[in-house]
Amino acid sequence: MGILEKISEIEKEIARTQKNKATEYHLGLLKAKLAKYRAQLLEPSKSASSKGEGFDVMKSGDARVALIGFPSVGKSTFLSLMTSTASEAASYEFTTLTCIPGVIEYKGANIQLLDLPGIIEGAAQGKGRGRQVIAVARTADVVIMMLDATKGEVQRSLLEKELESVGIRLNKHKPNIYFKPKKGGGISFNSTVTLTQCSEKLVQLILHEYSILPEKSKDCSPDEFIDVIVGNRVYMPCLYVYNKIDQISMEEVDRLARKPNSVVISCGMKLNLDYLLEMLWEYLALTCIYTKKRGQRPDFTDAIILRKGASVEHVCHRIHRSLASQFKYALVWGTSTKYSPQRVGLTHTMEHEDVIQIVKK
Repeated sequence: MGILEKISEIEKEIARTQKNKATEYHLGLLKAKLAKYRAQLLEPSKSASSKGEGFDVMKSGDARVALIGFPSVGKSTFLSLMTSTASEAASYEFTTLTCIPGVIEYKGANIQLLDLPGIIEGAAQGKGRGRQVIAVARTADVVIMMLDATKGEVQRSLLEKELESVGIRLNKHKPNIYFKPKKGGGISFNSTVTLTQCSEKLVQLILHEYSILPEKSKDCSPDEFIDVIVGNRVYMPCLYVYNKIDQISMEEVDRLARKPNSVVISCGMKLNLDYLLEMLWEYLALTCIYTKKRGQRPDFTDAIILRKGASVEHVCHRIHRSLASQFKYALVWGTSTKYSPQRVGLTHTMEHEDVIQIVKK
C-alpha cells in the first residue's frame, strides 16, 4: 500500500469515528500517523529525474504576497490591475501555468505579488503542479486567497483543507509549547495550565509515533501538539478576497464583507481595490521610517521600510551595518515620542511615518 492509499484510509477512519471521550486517544493516534505520512509525501523524490523549468522566483522588495486560488477566479486580472506586470487573462481555465511576479508600490514600499497557477482539489498530493504552487506559498509573508464570490464558501473550505494538509496554518499563532529530546529513557512532562484538550496519556501515545520526549507548557489540541513535534509548520496571515461581487446580490456582498479576515472586490469593475491595499498593508505589519540630516528637511521621497515593532537599532542596521557601533543618540519626530523632537537610544521603538536623525560619536 502506497503513502497516498495509507493517507486515504486514515482520513476515512477519522471521518467515520465519533468524537467523544472514549475515542480521543484513538483519534489522536490517527492524526499523528496522518501527519507523519503527509510529511513523507512532501519529501522530494530521491529517484533521478530530468531537470524541469524553475518555478520559484527570487524574493525581492520589502515583503512577499502570494495569490492563491482556483482557476479563473481573477488572480491574473488582479495582478495586472495592482502592478505594472501584464499577466495573461482569458475566459478558459489554467491560463497561468507558471509563477508570474509583480510589484505593488504602496506607501513607499515595494511589495512583491506572485500570481500562482490555479490550484485544483488534490493539489497537496501533486495534482496540477499543486506541490510547486504550495511550496512557493510557504515562502510568502501573507497569502491572498482569491475566491469567486458566486461559489466562495465551497472554494474556501477546499483551499483551506489543501493548505492545512501541507503544514500551512492560516491566521493562527504558533502554540506555546516547548519540547526537547533526551538521551535517557522516560518522559519529563510539565504543564503550567489545566489541560482540557490534550491529556498526558494522549501526549504519550502521539510521542510513541515520533520517539520524542517533551516538556509541555500550554493547553492545546492534539493537532497543535503534532504541529510542534513535526516542526515544519508555517504560520502566516491570510486575507480572503471575494472577487466578482458584481454578480451577486447586495445582501450576499454584505454577508461576505462581515466575515473575519475577508474583503470583497470586483476586478472587472475595479471596486474596493483601495480598501484591499489598506488591509494588505495592515496584515504585512510594515512601517515607513523617514531619515533627516542635520540642518536639512526630512527626505520623504525615500522611506526605510521595516516591520512593526522595529527599534532605532534596526534603522541603523538598515542604513549601514557599522552605524550602530558608532551610534551616540537619535532625535525622533512622530507618534512614538512624547514630544518632538525627542532624544532616544537604540532600544526606542519606532512607529509608522516617524522621522529620525542619527547622531554619531
